[in-house]
Amino acid sequence: MRLHGNALRLTVVVGESDTWHHRPLYSEIVHRAHAAGLAGASVFRGIEGFGASSVVHTSRLLSLSEDLPVSVVIVDTEERVRAFVPALDELVDEGLVLLDEVEVVRYTGRGGEPGDAA
Repeated sequence: MRLHGNALRLTVVVGESDTWHHRPLYSEIVHRAHAAGLAGASVFRGIEGFGASSVVHTSRLLSLSEDLPVSVVIVDTEERVRAFVPALDELVDEGLVLLDEVEVVRYTGRGGEPGDAA
C-alpha cells in the first residue's frame, strides 16, 4: 500500500483499563483496524491526564495509576479512515475520538519501499 500526501489521522483516547469482551479496548481497536486493512495503528500510553470525568490519573501516585490514558493513532486515506469510524461507535463508551488532516511525508516499511509491510 502506498500512502503519501494528504491523509486523515484518527486518534482514540480511552482508559488503559477499558475493555471489550475481557480484552483491552486499545488492543481490540488495533486488531479491528488491521482487519479493516488500514495502513497502520500505534498505541501510546500516557503518564498523566484527565478527561470528561475530571479525575486526574497519573503514574506518579500508585493509587491513581490504574487507569492511565491510552491513545490509539491510525493514519490512512480519508476514505478508509472515515469508513472505519462507525466501528468505534460499538466499542468506545467513554473516551475521545478525533479526526484531523495530516500530510504523510514518508511511509516506509522495513523492506525500504514505500508502503512495505513492517
